Amino acid sequence: MIPKVGISEGKEPLFYNESHHAWREEVRKFVSKEIAPFVEEWEEAGEFPRELYKKAADVGLMGMGYDEKYGGTTEGIDIFHGIVTAEEFAHGCGGVSASLLSHNIAIPLIQSLGTEEQKEKFIPPVVRGEKIAALAMTEPSGGSDVASLKTKALRKGDHFIVNGSKMFITSGMRADTYVVGVRTGGEGATGISVLVIEKDTPGFTQSPLKKMGWLSSDTAVLYFDNCKVPVENLIGGENSGWIGVMSNFSQERLGMAAGMNAYSQICIDEAVAWAKERKTFGKPLIDNQVIKHKLVDMNRAVKTSRAWTELLSWRVMNGESPIADLAMLKVHASKAMELCAREAMQILGGAGYLRANSGPGKVERIYREVRVNAIGGGSEEIMYDLAARQLGYRS
Repeated sequence: MIPKVGISEGKEPLFYNESHHAWREEVRKFVSKEIAPFVEEWEEAGEFPRELYKKAADVGLMGMGYDEKYGGTTEGIDIFHGIVTAEEFAHGCGGVSASLLSHNIAIPLIQSLGTEEQKEKFIPPVVRGEKIAALAMTEPSGGSDVASLKTKALRKGDHFIVNGSKMFITSGMRADTYVVGVRTGGEGATGISVLVIEKDTPGFTQSPLKKMGWLSSDTAVLYFDNCKVPVENLIGGENSGWIGVMSNFSQERLGMAAGMNAYSQICIDEAVAWAKERKTFGKPLIDNQVIKHKLVDMNRAVKTSRAWTELLSWRVMNGESPIADLAMLKVHASKAMELCAREAMQILGGAGYLRANSGPGKVERIYREVRVNAIGGGSEEIMYDLAARQLGYRS
């Protein structure tokens, strides 16, 4: 039986318990102290200090959901702790969140598919905040079409020889451990394997990318030129990496949706605060019907998106794999974020166009980050096609 989703003003849905509330307070304190005051400085610099990883590890952020034997925390942890984390990090900065927590789309593949030796080698340093992990799937030629990746890994004796490139890789420059999708077999999903490639591997180089948004996020192109990777770095069986990759993407999309919902809510909050303060033609902006209707429309979009996110989180936590719904949710959340960012910018007017670390400046930053959320983790167009296939819409 699906629990009642009691979304109402001032109340959390019944999906959440005391441990979720306590974790929300912990993450909120961390973001307020260690991230929010420095966002504009880090955005201007195009990076944040590496020591933030260790600070995040000290409060349990890096190890949440990873086995205790590798330094993580799983007891009492469920998927809603991750939803809470994504929501609270939205009050910091999208770029910081993407890079600081990039291990959460890389290490799960090692934890679910890796050998005991691989887990012991690669997971603990990341959980301790000593090393950084990145996922490398997207390529210049394929984008969200991961099943068509071209980076090749040819097995020669006890090594794979890897040639190819990856594009738009978060933590691409500073990561130490890369979980990389490679082609070891024929065309399509059945020829894909997953390798762990370490930063000091000869023939492995990177180039940084400058972006429209997520400015403080380290994003790069990766190049593999006859990289010699030990066979023991193969995660799961040869030519059998696709199922793990798809499962990983589903979790990523759920987390992205939670973050987008929070960004949408921030836009609403900033727009309401401004509309109450700003006066036009002798009365507060919020007293205009057109402004009230905008705010109601924004609320409609984000509340439905959050309810769907929580419902799907519950279903995933209880063993379901609603691939079509997760694909549609990601599109829905990105469109809600786009609507809220646009309308908040309209309500704020010129003030919304200014960059700053507080007040209306948050809307400007979120507005620039809409597209990366609509494209990253699976573009809207690819999500539509995926959902259609899963729903059986074919001849």
